[in-house]
Amino acid sequence: MPFCPQSSLSGLGFQPDDVVWYRRTFDAPEAERLLLRFGAVDYRATVWVNGEEVGSHEGGHTPFVFEITQVVEPTRNVVVVRAEDPLADQTVPRGKQYWGTQPEGIFYTPTTGIWQTVWLEPVPNRHIRSLRITPDFDGRAVDVEVDAEGPKYLTVSLDDSVVARWEGSRSLARVELPEAKLWSPEQPNLYDLRIRVGDDTVFTYFGMRKVETKGGHFLLNREPYVQRLVLDQGYFPGGWLTAATDDDLRRDIELAKAMGFNGARKHQKVEDPRWLYWADLLGFLVWAEMPNFHQATPEAEARLETEWREAVLRDRNHPSVVAWVPINESFGLSGMTDRGKAAYLSRLRRATQELDTTRLVMSNDGWEHVSSDMCTLHDYSSPEVLRARYSSLASALADDAREHPPYLPGHAHHGEPVVVSEFGGVAIAGGEGFGWSQVADADGLLATYRDMVEALMGPGPVDGFCYTQLTDVEQEQNGWLTFDRRPKVELERLRPVTETPKRGG
Repeated sequence: MPFCPQSSLSGLGFQPDDVVWYRRTFDAPEAERLLLRFGAVDYRATVWVNGEEVGSHEGGHTPFVFEITQVVEPTRNVVVVRAEDPLADQTVPRGKQYWGTQPEGIFYTPTTGIWQTVWLEPVPNRHIRSLRITPDFDGRAVDVEVDAEGPKYLTVSLDDSVVARWEGSRSLARVELPEAKLWSPEQPNLYDLRIRVGDDTVFTYFGMRKVETKGGHFLLNREPYVQRLVLDQGYFPGGWLTAATDDDLRRDIELAKAMGFNGARKHQKVEDPRWLYWADLLGFLVWAEMPNFHQATPEAEARLETEWREAVLRDRNHPSVVAWVPINESFGLSGMTDRGKAAYLSRLRRATQELDTTRLVMSNDGWEHVSSDMCTLHDYSSPEVLRARYSSLASALADDAREHPPYLPGHAHHGEPVVVSEFGGVAIAGGEGFGWSQVADADGLLATYRDMVEALMGPGPVDGFCYTQLTDVEQEQNGWLTFDRRPKVELERLRPVTETPKRGG
């Protein structure tokens, strides 16, 4: 554990049936209360401890927890997990996991069962159940909502020096921060936060930063900021959706930054929280995205909305996360009317905003937007087409120039930033896989990329970009890195091209 049976690191390496079972014994640590936590189990999980069912969970990408205090013994406890992942069911939110036995096209080997960490957490009777940390950039303060009973003691430190304290019985603590240091990819300053309630102490952190849009630009900490993102599918050698080690999660971010990218769109995956930790620590913008279903039904829509809510609640304390993407390219919505699509997309957007007012929300990344905080477009055209199309806002948004319109009927652009959030996908000829276009060699790849970036970031409306993609994944061979993370172009040659400044505007 936690590698899925399809992966070589599990020791199995085959596609299992739709239902898999896990069983192991464990000794219980001394505790007033004992929690059994799961990072993610794809897709439906039922858990027994010593023959007693302790709970179930639906959703393959989000965490869940069961209290097992009353059913454990000091030693020789038995935990059993039944995981059901109906491979052919396209109403299940599965993202880029293919619903057939062999990967095809832009879809990859699926993941069944436990694929993130499982652990026991001993806690006192009175403990901290959850935290909501909201930096107030304008007020130079941080609001900390602590879900726990009793007096609370908070200490905020920066560079090992205490800068603020708070104590009280209220659930919501507001801590003033003198001379706040800001978080950005260039200066990822993080404050340490210590919270004590009774005998329970939690150590965590936060970053002071603000994201917003104004005048057609993305603003970070009130300043225009060009997002230079890379599409990251989050597949790893040996483990598929699960990285072999924590160092592998860190390495992907370090490699992307070495290429000149200041962030990633984590595509159709709710990534392991450790990856977000490294994004916070190293300074890396993140667009967090929900894996989508591929066949719309009322049940599918409700499942996605429920799981998306869990994902936002899990990740909304990370300073690196600057945007939420609940739907990509109308995945699963093709059988719906335009009116039905608009109603569902609007509902998801409102639900996301209710959970988090501090970040940007896209209604439908790529095309067929309703109201969105950024107008995000996908375009795998040649540099010549990109240069002509993005020379003006009118040509960029022209419906007749695209297979899919940027906006659904009744909806339009209202001045939000234009970001080309998928482009490129260039492969080097001679491999067994595919790309959206091909070049002869590494020099051709770099030259084509340079032409594309200059075409997008020259005079015109484009405010940022996201290149497809970070690594090769199975049959899709259009990454900057091979699947085992070998660069196809020297990083020192690639970086200055990625960092090409925006000209005009």
